[in-house]
Amino acid sequence: MKEIVVISGKGGTGKTSIVSSLAALGPEKVLADCDVDAADLHLILQPQIKEKHDFISGERAYIDPDLCVECGECRRKCRFGAISEEFKVLPEHCEGCAVCAFVCPVDAVEMQPRHCGYLYVSETRFGPMVHASLGIGEENSGKLVTTVRKRAGDLAREKGYDLVLVDGSPGIGCPVIASLTNADVAIIVAEPTVSAKHDMERVHKLTRHFDIPTMVILNKVDINIQISEQIKEYCHKAKIPILGSLPYDTKFTMAQIEGKSVVEFDPDGLGKEMAKIWEQIQSLL
Repeated sequence: MKEIVVISGKGGTGKTSIVSSLAALGPEKVLADCDVDAADLHLILQPQIKEKHDFISGERAYIDPDLCVECGECRRKCRFGAISEEFKVLPEHCEGCAVCAFVCPVDAVEMQPRHCGYLYVSETRFGPMVHASLGIGEENSGKLVTTVRKRAGDLAREKGYDLVLVDGSPGIGCPVIASLTNADVAIIVAEPTVSAKHDMERVHKLTRHFDIPTMVILNKVDINIQISEQIKEYCHKAKIPILGSLPYDTKFTMAQIEGKSVVEFDPDGLGKEMAKIWEQIQSLL
C-alpha cells in the first residue's frame, strides 16, 4: 500500500483543489484530510458521514464547588490565568498542567479527559474518506492528524485498496510532521510568490530530513514567470521532479463553488492537465 501526502509550505497555494482532482483519478483509494485545523476537503467531496468518534486528548481541570473552600491557592499557582475569581476553570486558558489539583488542600480539583474534537469516517463519490474537526481553540492537532492517518491506513487494508491519498497541513509544524511520518511520497504544491517559494524550500528541508521522496506541482505558474523559473531551478538543483505546471485559472474557483473537482468541472481542459500529472505520479511511483 502506498501513501501519498500532498502538502504546501503555506496556505492558499491550491493544495486542496489539487487533492480533490487527484481523488477523481486513478485506482480505488482511501482519502484522508489531515488539515484538521482548517479542514476544507469536505466542501468539495461532500462526504456522507458513516461514523463519528469523539477525539479525547489531554486533561482539563474541574473544580467541585461543593468541596472548594475558596482559599485561592489554585489561582495563585496557575501560570495561565485559567481560574476565575469565582473559582471556575476557564477552559480556553487551561493547559491541563494539574498544578491546581496538586496544590489544592481539600482535593476539590479533578483532572478530567479533554474533549478536543471529532473523527469521521465517510463515503464520497471518489471513495471512503477519513477526516476530523478540531474544537475551537483546541490543540493537539498533531495527535489528531496521526489518528486520522492511522484510521485511513486501517480502512485501506480492510478494503484491499493499494493507495491512501492525504490532504496534509500547510507549513512545517507539528501537524505537517504528523502528516508526513512514514509516508511513501510527498507532493509539494507551490505557487510563484516570494513567500510560497521560501516556504516550499523550508518544507522540502523537512521531507529531506525524513528521507521522504518528494515531488512538486507548480500551480498558478503564470502569475510571476520570474519566480516560477526560480522554483524550477531550485527543483532542478535539488533533483525534485516537477509533476506539472498549472496556470492561474478561475475555473478552479468556479469548480469549488459548485462543489466539484476541476476534473469534473473542466474535463477537456484542466481535467486533462490533472490526468497528465496523475500519469507522472504513477510512473515515478
